[in-house]
Amino acid sequence: MIRFPETLFRERALLNTRRQFLAGGAGLLGSLWLAGQEGQASSQPLAIDPARPLAPREPHFGPKVRNVIHLHMAGAPSQLELFDYKPELARFDGQETPASLLEGKRFAFIQGVPRLLGPVYPFAQQGESGQWFSDRLPQLATQADRLCFIKSMVTDQFNHGPAQLLMHTGSQNPGLPAAGAWVTYGLGSPNQNLPGFIVLTSGGKLPDAGKTVWGSGYLPSVFQGVQCRSEGDPVLFLTNPAGVSRDLRRSMLDAIEAINRDTAAEFGDPETVTRVAQYELAFRMQTEAAEAFDIAQETVETHALYGTQPGKESFANNCLLARRLVERGVRFVQLFDWGWDSHGAAASEALNEGFKAKCDSIDRPLMALLSDLAGRGLLADTLVVWTGEFGRTPMQENRGGREMAFIGRDHNPGAFTIWLAGAGVKPGHCHGATDDLGYAAVTDPVSVHDLHATLLHLLGFDHLQLTYPFMGASQRLTNLTKPGTRVVTEILA
Repeated sequence: MIRFPETLFRERALLNTRRQFLAGGAGLLGSLWLAGQEGQASSQPLAIDPARPLAPREPHFGPKVRNVIHLHMAGAPSQLELFDYKPELARFDGQETPASLLEGKRFAFIQGVPRLLGPVYPFAQQGESGQWFSDRLPQLATQADRLCFIKSMVTDQFNHGPAQLLMHTGSQNPGLPAAGAWVTYGLGSPNQNLPGFIVLTSGGKLPDAGKTVWGSGYLPSVFQGVQCRSEGDPVLFLTNPAGVSRDLRRSMLDAIEAINRDTAAEFGDPETVTRVAQYELAFRMQTEAAEAFDIAQETVETHALYGTQPGKESFANNCLLARRLVERGVRFVQLFDWGWDSHGAAASEALNEGFKAKCDSIDRPLMALLSDLAGRGLLADTLVVWTGEFGRTPMQENRGGREMAFIGRDHNPGAFTIWLAGAGVKPGHCHGATDDLGYAAVTDPVSVHDLHATLLHLLGFDHLQLTYPFMGASQRLTNLTKPGTRVVTEILA
C-alpha cells in the first residue's frame, strides 16, 4: 500500500501522542507517590546544549574539587587486615562466636557457629597522624598523613552486585546513572576531545554488577562512562581501518550528521542531537586519546615509581593513566580492580594467600598516584576515593558449617573502611569507629548516600538540587526514599 506523506505524518503524530500519554501517566503516578518525599526540587533538567553536552558548567557554589579518581576494589577487601586494627579481636581469636552476635544476622555463606578470627597480619601506626596500617600496604603507609579515613561505612546490601550498584549509582537496582555520569551531567568536562567519564578495569574480570556500574541510566547517554583499555587501542575501533583515510572518515560523519539532524528536526528527540555530538567526540578522540593513553611517553623514573609495564593490563598502568587523564582535564576517572572477595574457598581467595598478591598489586601504585598527583600540583583540586562495596566479618568463614582449608571472612554490610585524599578533605584524619571486634559501625555511621552527598558537596552541588526529571519525580544520586542523608562535614577541610 502506498503511504502518502500526510498519512505518514498523522500516524507519527498519533504514535507521539500515545507515547506522551503513557509516559505522562507513569510520571503522574510516580509524582503522586513521591510528592511527600524529602527534598523534592524542581524537575527541570540543566540547560545543556545537546550539540555540546560536555561543555563546562558552573555548579551551585564554589567547588573544592575539580576532578575525581575513584578506585574501587571489587569484591570487598577486608578492613580487618588493612586499616581497622582490633586488638580485642586478636585476644578472642579461635573462640566460638557468642550467640548474641549471630542472632538475627544474615550471612552469605557462614552457617552454624563460626569462630572468631583475629587480624591475620600485624599492625602499626604510621605518620604523624598515627593512622593504623597492616604490614600488607607498606608503600601506601608512607602516605598516611595524606589520607582521610572513614571507618564507619555501612550499607544495606550484602551481595556483591547490588552492593556495587548501590556504591556507584545510589541504588541496588540496575539502570540508574552512575556517580560519574551525574558529575559530568552537572559539570561537563574541561576537555572536549576526551570523554568526561572514563572507566579503567584490571584484575581480569569486570565487577560483579557488570557495566551497569558506569551507565548513564535515564540521563542522556553521552554522560555514561566510556570503558577504555590499558593495552592496544584505548577504545575499540579508534584507529581507522585499512583504506579509510581521515578525510574519508570526515565525509562519512558529515553524511551521517545530516541524516541525524533531519531526524532530530522531524521527531524532536534531543538524544538524536546527542548522538551527533558523540560521533564528533569519537572523531576528535582519534587524535587525542592515543596520546593520552600512551604511557610509554613517561620517564623511566615515573615507571619505576608506579611499577608500570607499558602494553599490559594492570592496576599500576591504570593508576598512571588516571593521573594522565585528570592532567588532561577528564572530569571523572573510575578504576575497578577485580579479585578482592576473600572467602577462603580457595588459595586465590585466602587471606593468607591470594590476598597478599592483591595487596602487592595495589600498594606501590597507590603510593605513586598520591605522591605523583601531589608533586604535580594536581592533588590540590583532585579528589581520590578508595572503596570496596562492604566489609568482612570478624568471624572466620565456615562454609557449610565446616572448618575450611583456607582462611577467609564472609560479607559484612555493617562495617567497612574507605579513604579519601586530596582536595577538600582533612589529611591525616580518621572519622567514625567500629566496635571492639570490627563487626558494626558504632560511632558516626556513614551511609553510601552520605558519601555521595559529600562527594557532590565537594564538587559544588547541593545533592538535593542536582536532579533530573524521570517518572514524574526529580531523581537524584542520593536516594529519594530514605530521609536523613547528610554531608559528612566532619571530614571536610
